[in-house]
Amino acid sequence: MIETAMITVRALLLAERALRSRVAGVGLSQCRALTTHCAGLLAPSHPNWTSTPPPHIRLHTRLLATKRGPGKPQGQKGHGKTTTPKQKEQKQEVEIMRCMTVTELAQAMKKDVDHVYQVLLNTSMEQEAVEPGSLLTEEAIKEAVKRSGMKFKWAQQKETRVRENKEVERQPPPDPAVLVPRPPVVTIMGHVDHGKTTLLDSLRKTQVAASEAGGITQHIGAFLVELPSGEKITFLDTPGHAAFSAMRARGAHVTDIIVLVVAADDGVMKQTVESIQHAQRANVPVIVAVNKCDRREAEPERVKRELLAQGVVCEELGGDVQAVHVSALKGEKLMELAEATVALAELLELKGDPRGLVEGTVIESHTDKGKGPVTSAIVQRGTLQRGCVLVAGTAWAKVRFLSDENGQPMQEAGPSTAVAIAGWKELPSAGEEILEVESEQRAREVVEWRAFVMEQEKQEAALQEIQAKQREHLDSYRKEREELAHLTWRQKRKHIYKMQKYSAAIRPSERVESGELSLPLIIKGDVDGSLEAIMDILETYDADEQCQLDVVHCGVGDVSESDLGLAETFSGTVYGFNVSASRPILQRAARSGVSIRLHSVIYKLVDELKDQLNSLLPPTLEENVLGQASVLTTFQVKEGKRKVDVAGCRVLSGQLNRKTSPPTPSPHLLWEGSLTTLKHHKDVVPMVTTGMECGLSLDQEVECRPGDVIVCYEEAEKKRQIAWNPGF
Repeated sequence: MIETAMITVRALLLAERALRSRVAGVGLSQCRALTTHCAGLLAPSHPNWTSTPPPHIRLHTRLLATKRGPGKPQGQKGHGKTTTPKQKEQKQEVEIMRCMTVTELAQAMKKDVDHVYQVLLNTSMEQEAVEPGSLLTEEAIKEAVKRSGMKFKWAQQKETRVRENKEVERQPPPDPAVLVPRPPVVTIMGHVDHGKTTLLDSLRKTQVAASEAGGITQHIGAFLVELPSGEKITFLDTPGHAAFSAMRARGAHVTDIIVLVVAADDGVMKQTVESIQHAQRANVPVIVAVNKCDRREAEPERVKRELLAQGVVCEELGGDVQAVHVSALKGEKLMELAEATVALAELLELKGDPRGLVEGTVIESHTDKGKGPVTSAIVQRGTLQRGCVLVAGTAWAKVRFLSDENGQPMQEAGPSTAVAIAGWKELPSAGEEILEVESEQRAREVVEWRAFVMEQEKQEAALQEIQAKQREHLDSYRKEREELAHLTWRQKRKHIYKMQKYSAAIRPSERVESGELSLPLIIKGDVDGSLEAIMDILETYDADEQCQLDVVHCGVGDVSESDLGLAETFSGTVYGFNVSASRPILQRAARSGVSIRLHSVIYKLVDELKDQLNSLLPPTLEENVLGQASVLTTFQVKEGKRKVDVAGCRVLSGQLNRKTSPPTPSPHLLWEGSLTTLKHHKDVVPMVTTGMECGLSLDQEVECRPGDVIVCYEEAEKKRQIAWNPGF
């Protein structure tokens, strides 16, 4: 009996161990079987023991299991207890850098902007000044990350690969032994309408001036003139108009000699002074051609004295500048001018290198319908031939066609030769330096490198501008805080709220004044130089407070479908200078309501632009005084059952008209309204004139006294004028 009991107790202990340990070799089904067997052994000796619970008691069985911890073998103290070690929480890492904005920090933390505001709420930062684009200090960035339950790490700067310099350089100076004489490059400069183009016409026996719109030169004309003596001179004719100052400067920097044309009857003018300044900056010798000496009012000596004040000392006044009296219209003494030019060229000993790679300068560029982008250029070194690969700015070309100023084909062009070049992939800007390279691949590398450098410079300039604005913002913020330093935080909030409310109240009026009125423009020009001149004029626009002037697009060539599409999109106007528009373009423009305005004279284009700006401005109301009357006495009259106050007056000037009221008592404004009754003696009259006496009643009860002056006026709309002055 005792042995059976011991076996039963041992079996129960084994069952308990099996239930408590999940690493034991006994399965769950075996445990249940063992428990049933033990219960059967205990039943005979213990009658009260039963394996089946009473029906009113529900049996609950819970299986316990423990996980053996590391370093604790089975059976060690503590084995069997439930121990769950805490896992270390992994914090999110945030890459930060200096000078982050609120928006950038929120993006790095993968949170919204409001979250950043919330974590910075109880810090030392002024919440009123923090905006999504505001810069945060380094301490504020770290504090925001820590308060968000994250950890920060400094963002590593990416190593940028240094790009290899692919720029093409000019050749070293040539060997003097290989130099050969070359024709001089002579630029004709002077004031508009002083006879520059007429002078060249007489030299080359052509009629260029007759074909120029408005009788003024609006491009740089480059051509070669051969004198009867066999000498050759390459002439550049620059515009004299004020809008083409950049083109005159470009002509001065590629020339050997400048012929300054001054009209004898007009003297030194504004563009004459500019031409002298261009010549002095370029250190180019000058020959003065005193033109129009055949006129009665001509005063050549006065011209020389005026030139003396500008630093140009003629030989007659003890200087070294030659002055030739000519008449371009009649062709008088033109050969003397040519001989003076050739003599000065001999003194300069002008020579060029016809060998080696080509170097030159773009004088003008335009788009030809049949040839594509075409440039007028002066070759300064080497010999240009078909097939040469050229680079100018960010454009390159494989020369496929050469022509002279008359459009005749040329096989080659040496130093000091004016030539038209076709074959450009893009249109280069006027004034760009032309350099020859070995291959098309090399040309692409140079153009890509220059575009890269330009982009880097643009980014650097943008970064400097951003930094300047940030410093300005911080300075203004600190200044504002210094002004509010003596206030409590409640007073600061109240002050800032009032300022924000005031700003919101005045902004709508500002938008009405400047933001709603705008004139989008699409500018098209025939050549790059003309387009440059127009854009220079538009850059002087300084009346944005009246009407904003937005240049949506500018380009070289005739008006195209894309230009019309831009005008339709932006509700703009197309202005063209020396370009045309095809009939389908004009028909589409008429259907869509787009205005295309074509001009051949630049100042007429600017005048029409000013007229269009004036038409957009809302008119102003102007008060026109019609008459004045002095109050002599006041009395009352009966009209039915009521009494009406009447002022007896004498008209001092003009007339009083009941229809063109309101009148105004003055000099101190007491009332503004209209007349109800106007009588002369006992008759009701529509109008009284100077010297007449009248009685009048007003539409309001106003106490008039003898001596008051009543002014009768009418309001008329007056067109406003744009405040922009383009300079001519």
